[in-house]
Amino acid sequence: MRDRTREAPEVPSGWWRRLHELWLAAVRAQDVTALATLVYAGFSEVAGAVAVVGARWEGRDTRYLRRWTPDAPEQVTWYPAAADWPGGSAPPPVLPAGDRPVVRRCALDGPAAVPPLVAPSLRETGAVAVVECLFPLGADDAAGLWVGLDHEPSEEERRVLAEQLVQVADVLMASSRRILEEEVHERRQARDAFLAEASLQMDESLEVEETLRRVARLAVPAVAEGCAVHLFRPDGELEPVATAHVAADAQTWLGEVALHDAWLAAQLHRIAGQPRGQVLAGGGLTGGPFGPDAVGDGKTIRALSVSPLRARGRVLGTLTFLYHRDDTSLADLPTLADLAGRAALAIDTATLYAQRRQHVETLQRQLLPRVLPEVPGVVLSAAYQVGDPSLDVGGDFYDAVITDERISLFIGDVCGRGAEAAAYTALARHTLRTLLADGAAPGPTLARLNRALIEEGASRFVTALVVTLTPAAGGGWDAELAGGGHPWPLVRRADGAVAELPARGLLLGVVPGAEYAAHRVPLADGDALVLFTDGLTEARAADGTCFEDRLPEAVRRFGAAGELSAERLVAAASDFREMGDDDTAVLIARLEGRT
Repeated sequence: MRDRTREAPEVPSGWWRRLHELWLAAVRAQDVTALATLVYAGFSEVAGAVAVVGARWEGRDTRYLRRWTPDAPEQVTWYPAAADWPGGSAPPPVLPAGDRPVVRRCALDGPAAVPPLVAPSLRETGAVAVVECLFPLGADDAAGLWVGLDHEPSEEERRVLAEQLVQVADVLMASSRRILEEEVHERRQARDAFLAEASLQMDESLEVEETLRRVARLAVPAVAEGCAVHLFRPDGELEPVATAHVAADAQTWLGEVALHDAWLAAQLHRIAGQPRGQVLAGGGLTGGPFGPDAVGDGKTIRALSVSPLRARGRVLGTLTFLYHRDDTSLADLPTLADLAGRAALAIDTATLYAQRRQHVETLQRQLLPRVLPEVPGVVLSAAYQVGDPSLDVGGDFYDAVITDERISLFIGDVCGRGAEAAAYTALARHTLRTLLADGAAPGPTLARLNRALIEEGASRFVTALVVTLTPAAGGGWDAELAGGGHPWPLVRRADGAVAELPARGLLLGVVPGAEYAAHRVPLADGDALVLFTDGLTEARAADGTCFEDRLPEAVRRFGAAGELSAERLVAAASDFREMGDDDTAVLIARLEGRT
């Protein structure tokens, strides 16, 4: 059996203490360069060492060259731009394939000479022999160590020194991997935090213009110094819809460029048709308003990134960022693609919301009278406010019908929202309007509507109130009213007194054969009749108080000031409301006397 103990290099005992110190420092270091003092201190104790040289490079670009010699109290570091740079124009050595350190014995001249990059800094130290160690630190990051000796080392000395170099390289490589992993983790955390905040910001608004402004603002200066959002018009042309720049005086310039520059328009059209975004820098900016060949504000822009805004299988436009600085840690294409995807989805959602709102508003208008009729001696006002932001059609309705000298008012509410509620709203309003136009009285009118709803198999109940005003022989009006589960109306007398008018009756569409008794009330000139849906009374303050408790006082107060109108009452309830999302409809008839 071979004696492996004899084959092991006899590493000096003090070396292990130095290596342990290096390990302790390596687990805390933020850059392996910070470990240089410990590395050179360890190799300075090698017998016959006259120089220790280290170098680091990224790709083919040398970052620095550092040297220790016994007669220098500290290492000397050179950088390629320094006037006394000893490396000349020599390129860095070629790193051998693999991910392990590679050690070899070098001469100062000849076929196995040290790399030209480090040769000058070793020759002047009087080194006779050199042991070299090259090792990777990252994907495009590498380093080298060269120990110069004042004598030719024995085989045993070379083996010991090689082992020491490999041990140091392993520590540096492990430290570099940890640092890179931490940097990747930190960048990922910053990226995720930024994208999460971006989503929150964009999701806070369903208004298209506000969403576009948020897209531009949140990225400046977090991602870049400038941003422009373009959307495709129906004719296929790109139109700038939002711009932002960190410099206020460059804001106008960027807006003009985004709107008028032909070079930028061509680039945006080209990249919008690609599956991925693109970064334009250097020669890629030639011919445009950006880069060193440009003039004015665009001259300092170093790069331009363009990402297609793609959502639900459609390209909506482009998201463009302008970079003045070197730090573009949040500007990698995957992050920009993610941001563009979120922005596109927010823009598309806001656009669809706006379209749906327009459709709902159009349908809602069809369920309400376009204008109220003009009646001698009666001033009518009405208002409607949507309380639910879900953009479903509400079930509140109202109308006024004139028959000879008589005027009939009605107001109602279909339970729920949406298409089904809209269908029953149309049925209820059409039925009431038709019957009242034919001269039917309030009670029979509600009974007929109840029957129509039951015959339709209505799955939703309806509330309604009908009031017919007929001129009284001695002046004023005779009011006949009937209700079907609806809030009772209020009357404000000419002297300021406010009272409820009873209108009892069952919910409509629930009980077959239900009867609805009418109630008669005389009204004088100067009185005002207020009809409303429960959205007005159920508006709640933060403490849970309902507007119902304040409604009589509001009616009295507005009437005294000559400002009693449906709009004023709805606005007062809206100002009061902190809770409650039901729609509100109000119909008011102010009796001013016939001439």
